[in-house]
Amino acid sequence: MHLSLLQNTPLFVALFAVIFAQFVKIPIHFLMTRQIQWGLFTSTGGMPSSHSAAVTALATAIAYETGLDSPVFAVAAMFAIIVMYDASGVRYQAGQHAAILNQLRKDFQTLLHDLKKWPQMDGQEKMEELKTLLGHKRSEVFFGALTGIIIGIVTYQFVL
Repeated sequence: MHLSLLQNTPLFVALFAVIFAQFVKIPIHFLMTRQIQWGLFTSTGGMPSSHSAAVTALATAIAYETGLDSPVFAVAAMFAIIVMYDASGVRYQAGQHAAILNQLRKDFQTLLHDLKKWPQMDGQEKMEELKTLLGHKRSEVFFGALTGIIIGIVTYQFVL
């Protein structure tokens, strides 16, 4: 039974889509900023959405294996829609809120420092900023989804 996991093509197609989408963020970022950021490989957010790539690659692979009329494809398609909606909606907004909270914290610290009401402490801890790149813009979700669909199609049309 455990060896059958190694023959689960939809699982491997989805995992490959995640890895590919995460990796391709690095050259895309370099083209835009002329800076290499290897940390993008393990970070959330950015172009393309690896979440979208994974769920659409999974749904595409399931469509190839079970057909568009199968209940399993229906589950995969709905799962993909929910994940992509969440990535471009709730998670994106959470990132926007984090950016505003970070600015409010900086402004508050500046105010306290300027009023000299903040006690001076040796080795004062630097406040860690909240992560602002949590979700995706709609274009990032779209290109992540397109990446996943293409990976699924290429796998089933040319590799298998």
